[in-house]
Amino acid sequence: MCSTCGCAEGELTIEGDAQPTRVPFRPRQNPKGDLHYGFGAAGTHAPGISQRRMLEIETNVLAKNDRLAAHNREHFAAQQILALNLVSSPGSGKTTLLTQTLLRLRDSVPCAVIEGDQQTTNDAERIRATGVAAIQVNTGKGCHLDAQMVHDAAHRLALQPHSLLFIENVGNLVCPAGFDLGERHKVAVLSVTEGEDKPLKYPHMFAAARLMLLNKIDLMPYLEFDLDACIANARRVNPQIEIITLSATRGDGMDQWLNWLAAQRCA
Repeated sequence: MCSTCGCAEGELTIEGDAQPTRVPFRPRQNPKGDLHYGFGAAGTHAPGISQRRMLEIETNVLAKNDRLAAHNREHFAAQQILALNLVSSPGSGKTTLLTQTLLRLRDSVPCAVIEGDQQTTNDAERIRATGVAAIQVNTGKGCHLDAQMVHDAAHRLALQPHSLLFIENVGNLVCPAGFDLGERHKVAVLSVTEGEDKPLKYPHMFAAARLMLLNKIDLMPYLEFDLDACIANARRVNPQIEIITLSATRGDGMDQWLNWLAAQRCA
């Protein structure tokens, strides 16, 4: 279970404290009356559950996930497979970016894709249309992929040594930040249509990412988007983050993205 959003397979009832403490929860607020529930040991809030209990649940879940992620990472390293976890909000152009990337790489680099969504196989079919193998992972009520899902999907793909594995996570800038899949790096895709403040609104994701791909820059003339502010916001959250601006549809910046991939494969 994700303690942030409560996603799970089917319905989940949380039990465990024989005599749970019922302490009235009062969020912090500023002089304007704005409420902030993201404090305490767990960094979040769930009605009727103490911070300590939420932290215990999250620790137990993430510990198991991390063990599976470590197993995935060892497998990828042994086969010299570069696994990248592509994360973004819905509508960032992540799948279009991925299809355009695969069309440029498929004749020179063996590639495969694990495609995460809550429902449908639409994106996996788009990937397969490029000639690249893809496995769809539908999470149902779940808001992110986890290490077990990636393990199961990877074994169905029969990955080749020295290949590139793209893991397209569920569209969500919250929960995927906390779940290691065994990837080498997280790559955050942000489109200019989303606003320059997204790295500040969703800091955990951009703090966890090695690279930010700023997509849809071909739309800049039609938007009120401050490119410099967006880059500054991302580096305020993560001073080490690398940033590439591109347009997946027009092709701007794609060579720089492919060069980054080539450098990571060599590394």
